[in-house]
Amino acid sequence: MKNKITYLLAFVLFLTSCQSVRVAVDYDKSAQFKSFKTFGFLKEGIDRAKINDLDKRRILRSIETVLIEKGFTMSETPDLIINFFTKERQQVNIYNNNRFNYFGGMGYGWGPFMGSQVNVSNSQQGTLFIDIIETNNKELIWQGVGKGSLTASVNKKEELIHSFVTSILENYPPEIKAKP
Repeated sequence: MKNKITYLLAFVLFLTSCQSVRVAVDYDKSAQFKSFKTFGFLKEGIDRAKINDLDKRRILRSIETVLIEKGFTMSETPDLIINFFTKERQQVNIYNNNRFNYFGGMGYGWGPFMGSQVNVSNSQQGTLFIDIIETNNKELIWQGVGKGSLTASVNKKEELIHSFVTSILENYPPEIKAKP
């Protein structure tokens, strides 16, 4: 019984740790998503993204991989044009930890004084926007936004970027219910 609880707890912790990317999606409900089969990238838009070329290529490969897994084909004359852009910001958290002495007083050890410790943590927060544009009329028909921590070692960067892209494109194409 104890082993089952331990495994269940480990599984729950694993699932919650994987949910580090928060995703929001918006789309044109009148778009004919089922009719789109091919995609390409908007070079001019991607060139303007304010990230290094290595990360641009990582994002492009990841988007391409996910869309091909969903049954789309890359084409020179695509039905859909994919664009992306990014935003980054430094997040600084300051915590003031007041200490309480359980032996009858306040502060560190014995005595009637208050102890305080200030902790500061920094993290890089990033946002990835993926735009899907219908080629014929050049209108945005779908946008996915993923926000999360960019804290990762160089070895894990590809995995982190793929996590962002996969989480965002999980919701593409949207499931549009038929009107009764």
